[in-house]
Amino acid sequence: MKAVIPAAGLGTRFLPYTRSQPKEMLPVVDKPAIQYVVEEAVESGIEEILIVTARGKRAIEDHFDRNLELEQSHPGSVPGAQEFNELLERARIFYVRQTEHRGLGHAVLITEKFVGKEPFSVLLGDDLTFSRIPCQQGLLRIHAKKGVSVLAVQHVGLEAIGRYGMVVGKEAGEEGVFLVEDIVEKPTPRQASSDLATLGRYVFTPQIFSDLRKTRPGVKGEVQLTDAIATLLKKEDVYACVFNGTRYDIGDKLGWLRANFELALDRPDLTKGMRQILGDQTAEPRH
Repeated sequence: MKAVIPAAGLGTRFLPYTRSQPKEMLPVVDKPAIQYVVEEAVESGIEEILIVTARGKRAIEDHFDRNLELEQSHPGSVPGAQEFNELLERARIFYVRQTEHRGLGHAVLITEKFVGKEPFSVLLGDDLTFSRIPCQQGLLRIHAKKGVSVLAVQHVGLEAIGRYGMVVGKEAGEEGVFLVEDIVEKPTPRQASSDLATLGRYVFTPQIFSDLRKTRPGVKGEVQLTDAIATLLKKEDVYACVFNGTRYDIGDKLGWLRANFELALDRPDLTKGMRQILGDQTAEPRH
């Protein structure tokens, strides 16, 4: 199966940083955010990956390339070099540009020629997921059993409703798996009738492309992927799988800070230093 990673967004929530840097290259401890997403795809058994980029995103392509000058000038001493080169050997990464900012749905639509007529995965760069079994691998397992599209979801609190697409579903005979009955993009808490929020992991049948072509642009002239999924529901079953691991929404500043904080605490080489920082109650605030 092939995977699509949309990475063409403007990153307005991280201005002014994103004036010159792709939001997907935001550092999370010592790796850019998009590298975690590519690693998840590869760990889930996916080898062919298409990254949808846009103007000003060249840094993404440069990152997923060998840096022979660095490797030759610092042989054996570049942190993470072996791990990174192994990732490049396992993954075949391709790129396509979204020349107009017409939304997530349009970004997925322009990958149709790459995907062909086979089911495919979509992983969004704003969401980092961590668990013993990769989130995308769990979706692929459900897809292998059901043969239809599958969405990853999480239970969220009332304060988070309105930030995500919300799914209404009924239990499908397996714990944590629901047959989707409805999906609504960012409803108000009053409008939402469920606490199941989508997160950026999907497996789609190729029928989604036909529905995306028929989806009219919504707010800001963007084609919403959620609207196309709502149309897809009328033609074939769609399942939702609850993800029970840790998810960081790094499209949000607090989510990005939380990811850096918690992942650094989990790193053996950083844990001691992080705990010393947290225990230093005399430190003056820095501005």
